[in-house]
Amino acid sequence: MTMRLNELSPAEGARSERKRVGRGIGSGLGKTAGRGHKGSFARSGKGKIKAGFEGGQMPMYMRLPKIGFRSKLKDNVAQVFLYQLEGLEAGEIDFAKLREAKLVPAKAKQAKIVKQGEITKAFTLKGLLATAGAKAAIEAAGGKFADAE
Repeated sequence: MTMRLNELSPAEGARSERKRVGRGIGSGLGKTAGRGHKGSFARSGKGKIKAGFEGGQMPMYMRLPKIGFRSKLKDNVAQVFLYQLEGLEAGEIDFAKLREAKLVPAKAKQAKIVKQGEITKAFTLKGLLATAGAKAAIEAAGGKFADAE
C-alpha cells in the first residue's frame, strides 16, 4: 500500500480549532471576547507591560544600589604572562610577534605583560603595557622597555 499526499492528516488531537472570539453572546466569547472588563489587557495592542514593572511601585532594580563596573576596553587588552614570554626567543618583542606566537587573540588591540611565573631571558619590549611587578622582573633579568619615558 502506497502513501499519497492527499491522504495525509495530522494525528488525532494534534491540532485544535482556533478560538473565534467576538461572534455573539451564544458563542461564549462575545462582547469582551474573553479579555475581561477594562484595563490594559482588554485594550488592543496594550497587553504588554515592561519586565520588572511593579504596578507603579518603585521597582526592585531601581531600589537596589548600583554596584560594580564592567570595562568595555577589557576585551581589547590581552594578558601575556612572564612564563609565556620565556618560551619565545630573546630579543625585541612587540605586539606583532606576540600575535605570531599565538599568545594574543585576534580581537585584542593591545597586550599587557603580567607577572606570573619566572623570566630569565633578556627581552626588549616595544609598544607593550606591563604591570609594575612584571616591569621589575623583566628589568631584573636584563631586559628593558624601548618606549620607556
